[in-house]
This record gives sequence, C-alpha cells and structure tokens, in this order.
Amino acid sequence: MGTSPAPEIPNPVFGPADRLRGLLVGLVIAAIATVTRLWGLARPTDQGTPVFDEKHYVPQGWQVLTGGNWIEDNPAYGLVVHPPVGKWLLAAGEAMFGYGPVGWRITPAIAGIAIVVMIYCAVRRMTRSTLVGAIAGVFAICDGVLFVQSRMGMLDIFQAAFVVAAFAALIADRDQVRARMHRVYVEGRIGDSDFGPRLGFRWYRFTAGVMLGLACGTKWSGAYFVIFFALLAVGFDVAARKAYHVRRPWLGTLRRDLVPAGMSLGVMPVVIYFATFIPWFTSETAVYRYEVGNQIGVGGPFAWVPGVFRSFWFYESGILEFHSGLTNSAGNQHPWESKPWTWPMSLRPMLYAIENGPDQCGAGECVRAQMLIGSPAMWWLALPMIGWALWSWMVRRDWRYAAVATGYLAGILPWFADLDRQMYFFYATVMAPFLVMGLALMCGDVLRTAGRTARSRPERHTLAVLAVAIYVALVVVNFIWLWPILTASPISPAQWQQQIWLPSWG
Repeated sequence: MGTSPAPEIPNPVFGPADRLRGLLVGLVIAAIATVTRLWGLARPTDQGTPVFDEKHYVPQGWQVLTGGNWIEDNPAYGLVVHPPVGKWLLAAGEAMFGYGPVGWRITPAIAGIAIVVMIYCAVRRMTRSTLVGAIAGVFAICDGVLFVQSRMGMLDIFQAAFVVAAFAALIADRDQVRARMHRVYVEGRIGDSDFGPRLGFRWYRFTAGVMLGLACGTKWSGAYFVIFFALLAVGFDVAARKAYHVRRPWLGTLRRDLVPAGMSLGVMPVVIYFATFIPWFTSETAVYRYEVGNQIGVGGPFAWVPGVFRSFWFYESGILEFHSGLTNSAGNQHPWESKPWTWPMSLRPMLYAIENGPDQCGAGECVRAQMLIGSPAMWWLALPMIGWALWSWMVRRDWRYAAVATGYLAGILPWFADLDRQMYFFYATVMAPFLVMGLALMCGDVLRTAGRTARSRPERHTLAVLAVAIYVALVVVNFIWLWPILTASPISPAQWQQQIWLPSWG
C-alpha cells in the first residue's frame, strides 16, 4: 500500500531576489515622483493666499507653529474640527519655508513622494516582481488625485500616507510571519501544538498600528482603516496557519494571534490618537481646554471625572456634532459636492482654483485652473478592477487582491452609511493608492499568464507584453494631457474646453 503524498507547503521565497535592481528602480521612481511633485509647487494661489480648503488648514498650521504649544489655542479660527497631526506637518513646512505656498505645501509634497515609493515597495513585495512594482510606481506618479493632493496644504494626503504605510507594514508582516512559520516547519516543530507556534513580537504589525493611530490623528475617517486592516491581519494569520498545516488554525489564531493583533491594531491606534493631544492636555490656553464651569456644569453624574477629561469629551463631542450637522437636509450645499457612488470613476471632480486673464499662452485670454480629478485611463477602470479583485479573492483565493480590495473598500464603503452628509471627491484620496495597486496587479496577471506560454505560444506572450506597454503609455499620456489643469498652467479657453470631457466635470 502506497504512502500518502506529503502535504504541500508554500514557496519559502518571501521577496524579490533582485535587490540591487529593485533599489535602482526604486530610486528612479522616487526621483520622478520628486520632480513632478515639486515642479511649480507655489502655483496656484488666491492672490498669494491659500486656495480652497487650504484656507482652513494652512492658517491653523501657522497658529500651531506660532502659538507656542503646538495646539490650536485661538477659538477665533472657528473650525478646529480635526485632530492635530496633519496641522503639525503643515506647521513643519511653514517653519522651514515660511508662510507662503512652498511652506504650506512642501510637507504634503513629501508625503506624496513617500506614497509613490511605498506603493512601489508594497506591490513589488506582493508580486515578487520589480517590473510590476515599477508599473505601480508609474501609475502612482501619474494619478491626478495623488498628484494634486500632494501639492495642496490639506490633510488628506497625510492620512493617505499613513494608511499606505500601515498597509505596507502589514504586507511585510505577512512575509515575516510566513518566514517564521516556515522555519518552524522545516525544524519539524509545527505539530508540537494543535494551535501552531507562537510567533514572537511582530514589529511590522506594531508599526502598522502606529501608522493607523497617526491616520486617526489626522482625520477621524482613519478609524475605518483600523477596522478593515485589523480584519485583514487576522485573515493573514489564519491563512498562514492553514498553509503550514496547523491542526486547528482558527483556534490557533484565536489563542496565539488575536490578543497581540488587538493590542497592535486596536489598542495602539487609540493610544497614539490620545498621545497626539498631549499638547492640548498640557496647555493652559488650548481651545475648549477649561470648559467645566463654563459650558459644562460642575455637578451631575460625571462630576467625579477630572475636569480635563470632561473638557476633552466636550471638545470631541463638539467635533462629532459639527460633522453630523454637515448634511444636505440641514441646508448644507456646495457646487462641487459629490456622493460616494461617483468617486470610483471620478465622475464629479473638484475645481480647486480658477483664474482668467491675459497671459503668455498665445491667446487674448487665458485660463489657469486646478482640478482634483482622477486620471480617466485609470479611474474609469475602477469598477472592472474591483470586480476582478473580488473575484480573484473569493474564487482564486488570491491574497494580494484580498489585501488591495480591503483597502479600497475601507476608503469608500463607510461613506454609504450616511448619504445625507455633505461629501467631496477629495475624500477619495485614500482610495487612489489601492486603485493604483489593483491595476498594477492586473497588469502583472496579464504578463504572468502570458509568460507561462512564452515557449509554446510566443505570439501570445508578445501580444500581452505589448498590451501592458500600451496601457502604461496611455496612463502616462493621459497624465501629460491633464498636466495643465492639475497644475493651473495657463491655457487658452479652447484648450480649457478640451479638458472637460464630461458634463459633470464642468
């Protein structure tokens, strides 16, 4: 009687082997991202002042810098409705370059460059391919949303940077966990316990928790990614224990991984969030710092709670009340508002700035406009991308698409819970990195599938390479075409009309 075959175990290769080439390609990607993000960074302005929502956050960053305690302490600003991390970063740029457009946009540009590099690294790690990672990097460079937000003194690019950093850390943690599981398997210790081995402290997962805390410390919507990424990390742990034939993988994850994951990805973000308010707690003049006896009564059932925490709760509940009141039914309307079902295809972009007048553009009148718009060559494929990602996740059990779909859905699904709320397309900034990664994975699928038949069907392989090359070129050309309205470069009125492809863009 024959013996049963040994159970299959995963490939022990946990990253691309071409480290030198990967480094060189990464440096080229970073250099191109740097040039594009910094070129003409001071344009546009509103007669030397910030444009659009920069008018809220840029002065707050300056007040944080000049107020002496790194927290808003002047209620006259009125809109103290977001946590302080993003405003600290704006203040850092203003400290280096002064209160001017370069000063309030330099740190968003750095965050945008970092996002491009992290996308390249994450996709390269997921696919074990420097080529596919480079495609993702090119897509990130050429995406209109990531590009424009990298050149605006707003908060969303910072949140996106922290979210992408958390995602990249979780991908690295997955590889590290599997490397540790593989070592235990090779040593013959995988069956020592029905629950599998203990995996030790996981610095990458801890880092992800810190990054998620900073995302929440930038905007509250970072909490959505805390939930989605925690579920993703637990899914990775269950899959790792199953892959190495742990006898009870679910219970093993529950006993070995769930509590540490909860500490890193649940508790740590909360700790980081509260830590970002240390300057507020230690300030004597921060906004709403002493409300007990003013807007909060000294008695009541919570009189035993220290006044500083009651004041903090008043502060936070006021932020919640402010956001809850931004509804259409309450009369809040904006000409560039959009709902989340329009975001995947960038059907309702935003006009950040526009100026008309004579200029050096070969016409009597010129238009200088900046729009936040997703590059159609990528954003118009968002629905096929997410459809393919969900199919690959559910049917093919492809963990890479599961990871990307989780990030993408975390950026859009929660907004459907309150459609009456006033919303804008710049909320989709955190979706852009995952759209880019998903499209790069699809290009990788085309190349990999064709590569398997390179010898038997060389014409199919050539056609696949040509198709991917043409698509990448189309993305680049689309970015070049949109460049004038992404950077507020002067163009003629006729050229401006040529940039408006859909009625909803105007």
